[in-house]
Amino acid sequence: MANKRKIINDPVFGFITVPGDLVFDVLQHPYLQRLNRIRQLGLSFFVYPGAQHSRFLHSLGAMHLMQEAIAVLRQKGIDISHQEGVAAAAAILMHDIGHGPFSHVLEHTLVEGLSHEDLSLLLMKKINEQMGDRLDMAISIFKDDYPRHFLHQLISSQLDMDRMDYLCRDSFFTGVTEGSVASARILKMLNVVDDRLVVEQKGIYSIEKFLVARRLMYWQVYLHKTSVGAEQLLIKILKRARELAHRGVELWCSPALHFFLYHDVSAQDLFSDERVLERYVLLDDSDILSAVKSWMSAPDVVLATLSSLFTNRQLFKVRMLEEPIREAEREEMRSTYQQRLKVDKQDADYFFDEYSVSKDTYSVQDDSIAIMFSNGEIKDISEASDMLNMQVLTKRVIKHYLFYYRLQ
Repeated sequence: MANKRKIINDPVFGFITVPGDLVFDVLQHPYLQRLNRIRQLGLSFFVYPGAQHSRFLHSLGAMHLMQEAIAVLRQKGIDISHQEGVAAAAAILMHDIGHGPFSHVLEHTLVEGLSHEDLSLLLMKKINEQMGDRLDMAISIFKDDYPRHFLHQLISSQLDMDRMDYLCRDSFFTGVTEGSVASARILKMLNVVDDRLVVEQKGIYSIEKFLVARRLMYWQVYLHKTSVGAEQLLIKILKRARELAHRGVELWCSPALHFFLYHDVSAQDLFSDERVLERYVLLDDSDILSAVKSWMSAPDVVLATLSSLFTNRQLFKVRMLEEPIREAEREEMRSTYQQRLKVDKQDADYFFDEYSVSKDTYSVQDDSIAIMFSNGEIKDISEASDMLNMQVLTKRVIKHYLFYYRLQ
């Protein structure tokens, strides 16, 4: 019989232990292995060349932190059974399996109305069927149906193991040290009161640093204007390929990508048609990258030009806007692209557009971060902190951009 207790060497946390047969079998499933072929940070490698790590590696890290958190809670007298611990580890290991190539690009182009969270749950249920319902408890914890709510909070809340891993991991691989967080100290400060995850008072400064690091990582990495411009360029490429496909133009691409280009697929189709779902789980970054590289020589000027820009990292330029551009400026840009690229007015719109991004750092809600003081009093971090400007952290920041192809 194969040894299913494995030790994996992780560059961020050191040695990660696979806790047994159930988690090992989930790790080996094709749905999980597919995450090896999907970058965690999408197109951020155009800005930070080290950002090549996969969603599989992130999932492993989140599983490791889950095991560490449960060990700490057990030491503090919280009764967590072996089965619950394994189920929680399996649940967070699977939390990202619904993601498509380059994060949210497919959600804007090839599949209408797609939510990767809903798709992750669907794929979990498929794995569970194939594994003889051994993941019932893991899915129950993931859905917050399990009677012990704090286990779900470790998977999905404002201080979950998912966020803690991606901040540590993404700051490591990008080299953005401002994003690093004291994960080990935060874990040591965790506790449970009335089925709610809390942080002991001694950990308040680490939580403040965690929130500030998250804000910096969003605007310095996740929503970096060049990454946003690269993503918009890729979306334009896929939209053009889809338009050509609907005209009957045959484009070279993998069978999985071909299906989504040449068929109108909605999120509902993924849930109702097994064949559509099986094609989706064959999609990964390599399908997109190889197709875009081949489309550099496409007869269509728009597709060939956009694909060449992307492949050779001649990305859309990005300009911050105080207000939407005037129609006169929009017409001037259209006219320039028409003349220089020999395209019609409608096709000129592929070379520029406006886009808005928004993000808040912290939301005061049911699963907000609770601080437990030495006298047993519990306060939200927004009340407990004497340093954080919670008006800044809770305010939704909106930035407006114009992205465009700068002609040589």
